[in-house]
Amino acid sequence: MIEVRNVTKRFGTQEVLKGASLRIDRGEAVVIIGRSGGGKSVLLKHLVALLQPDSGQVLVDGQNLCALTERELLRVRRKFGMLFQGAALFDSLTVFENVAFVLERERTHTPAEIKRLVAEALEWVELPGIENKKPAELSGGMRKRVGLARAIVYRPEILLYDEPTTGLDPVAGANIDGLIRRVWEKLNVTSIAVTHDMPSARRISNRILMLRDGVIYADGPTNDILSSTDPVVNHFVNGIPSGKTTF
Repeated sequence: MIEVRNVTKRFGTQEVLKGASLRIDRGEAVVIIGRSGGGKSVLLKHLVALLQPDSGQVLVDGQNLCALTERELLRVRRKFGMLFQGAALFDSLTVFENVAFVLERERTHTPAEIKRLVAEALEWVELPGIENKKPAELSGGMRKRVGLARAIVYRPEILLYDEPTTGLDPVAGANIDGLIRRVWEKLNVTSIAVTHDMPSARRISNRILMLRDGVIYADGPTNDILSSTDPVVNHFVNGIPSGKTTF
């Protein structure tokens, strides 16, 4: 469903991606791990052409995003929903207006249909009846849930998550992970998340990719990666400082 071929990306003198390649099949739940500032979010943004590679290709259902016009990209992006790191809600809008934003912009649904779809999305994230609240009235975990409701309200085929548990306490983070897992299983979406939260990675994925030095260093089933004996992988997933075998 998604293929990244030898993608490079440089910002000024810093080369963030150095020939990253990966394949993700339809229906997978994939997590991309790696050090903070190592390019995980940059790679994620290439999947929806929010960033264009300096070289290489990104393909979605066989279409090379780098070769599409902006109008053609809009059709491809319609396949994606995204939960941003900070939820990225509009502070001046109500929860209803935030979740309904894309539906109202597209103008393909009646007001009654939009009301029903928003209510269903909020039910999915276990926040029924909060349509009239503003983001400032919500906890961090609730804002993440509203962001997830906005991502799923139009039933995308692919969901992207940028550090979904960042800023949350362990209980709130586990709750978000449970919702991500539920959405993947029940809505039959392809799920792709970037994180350095290993408990979260275990809960929401069936496959893990490790980004290191701008390329995919390791790729395998979740349990295999988390129990890997490769020193680089083992040290990262267990939080062992570089060059040491014990804390």
